[in-house]
Amino acid sequence: MKIGLIHAGSGNLKSISNALKNIGFATETITKTNQFKGIDTIILPGVGTFKNAMNTLKKLNLIDSIKDHVDNEKKLIGICLGMQLLFQKSYEFGENKGIGIIKGEVLPFQESKLRVPHVGWNTSSSSVNGFSNFNGDYYFVHSFYCEPKNKKDILFQTNYGLKFCSAIKKDNVYGLQFHPEKSQKLGLKLLEKIINE
Repeated sequence: MKIGLIHAGSGNLKSISNALKNIGFATETITKTNQFKGIDTIILPGVGTFKNAMNTLKKLNLIDSIKDHVDNEKKLIGICLGMQLLFQKSYEFGENKGIGIIKGEVLPFQESKLRVPHVGWNTSSSSVNGFSNFNGDYYFVHSFYCEPKNKKDILFQTNYGLKFCSAIKKDNVYGLQFHPEKSQKLGLKLLEKIINE
């Protein structure tokens, strides 16, 4: 199985690559459209701002290739900001258009009620068949959360001042707001399950 890591100018690719290596998967870094050929699963990581990451994807002409990969029924996994980029729009530093694979938007936590960003370990729970045994603590670093239009797309939920969607699943597309590569054994086991689904 070939796994491609999209380099959108942000995101700790090395840490994800090392985590995947630990569970038996080799990775290739993708920065060009012709590198999608032969790739089974694409991982879109991200650390930084929504707008900058989208601008980088546009500059590299990768957005259509990402959509084609999904349309060809191949797997896509967004991690942290990478999950947010899958949505239609975000309100980080103004309204910004996302890739739009998942219907919904990315909203800010209310700072008056919470410490923002939401950093550290928090419990994520799933009622989806086959995933409830992965309920537990995962590591988060984010100031915005995803609000899917279709609640059936919610895979995991987490409480932080409100119950928010911390992971999504729509057919062959997954998004994880937490960092599985930083979430010790449970995170790696979940990542392995998703890749092997």
